[in-house]
Amino acid sequence: MWIREEGPGDADAICTVLRAAFAGSPGAGQLEARTVDSLRLDDALAVSLLADIDGRVAGYVAFSPARPSRDGDAWYVLGPLAVDPADQGHGIGSALVHAGLLALQERQANGCVVLGDPAYYGRFGFVADPLLTLPGAPQGAFQALRFTDAASAGEVVLHPAFGHHEKP
Repeated sequence: MWIREEGPGDADAICTVLRAAFAGSPGAGQLEARTVDSLRLDDALAVSLLADIDGRVAGYVAFSPARPSRDGDAWYVLGPLAVDPADQGHGIGSALVHAGLLALQERQANGCVVLGDPAYYGRFGFVADPLLTLPGAPQGAFQALRFTDAASAGEVVLHPAFGHHEKP
């Protein structure tokens, strides 16, 4: 397996993995695929990695800018993360997350947030952070991983592709 940055011509394979990984979810992966397409079109994919196995895209993760309302520079959101069902359980998702978090740290990010299963994301150091909030997020599912001691706090604003918009 090779973790590499998204390149020209990878968009369709990434969309296929997203649809396969989220086939059992509402929308059957269409929402995740549209989110990534929107981020790509807006040049908002700060880190876009895929797991390549023998020339085949087996997994994908995206990181895009996020902004806490106080001291909100250099924050990112992880998502979506997807692994082809045939390749799940082999550490591909973990490898993608680790590589993405390392890339963010190399960019001197203050931190990363994620909306997801605390049991899964907790193993990377994500925790529910009472100083950072996402309106409408289920209790405990919105988590943060701080890389620095920046005093970032408040409501986190994500790209509109995620459906969390700034208030007018």
